[in-house]
Amino acid sequence: MRLNELQPAAGSKRNARRVGRGIGSGKGKTCGRGHKGQKSRSGGRIRAGFEGGQQPLQLRLPKYGFNSRLARVTAEVTLSELDKLEATEITVDVLRDANVVNRGTLRAKVMLSGSISRAVTLKGVRATKGARAAIEAAGGSVLDDDDAPVAAAPAADEVPAASAESAAIETENENEDGES
Repeated sequence: MRLNELQPAAGSKRNARRVGRGIGSGKGKTCGRGHKGQKSRSGGRIRAGFEGGQQPLQLRLPKYGFNSRLARVTAEVTLSELDKLEATEITVDVLRDANVVNRGTLRAKVMLSGSISRAVTLKGVRATKGARAAIEAAGGSVLDDDDAPVAAAPAADEVPAASAESAAIETENENEDGES
């Protein structure tokens, strides 16, 4: 077989019906388009969903759901992508500089996809449970925003001074009302 002998399989290509070639052909005169109207004209196709000016179905039905604005600035990173990076401390800036994520990315999350063979430290980058386990098994660690120390709430007996003063004023007002 040579290039000049290539041809489609027999029967896979049918010749187009020649229309407008006399009444004996069965497709003469109006060529199967009927009489007049938009659909008989050349280029007379109507767009999908158009209902002749009536409010179309997609506009009659209510909208639902929403598009998260955070999803626009959040990226997913795989373990195999992390393994290719030279840096041992991974931040969103490092991912951006290495072109792993887009320039507009502000947040990233590591997914359990692929494998990692070296120790890396994630800072400010989230990770799924499986990805976290894989990173820690390779000798790395994950220090995301959730691990930052949180200020403890004040104990019940430690009432701020301003609150104590307002409580004392309220009790005085109640006492005056009771005496009269």
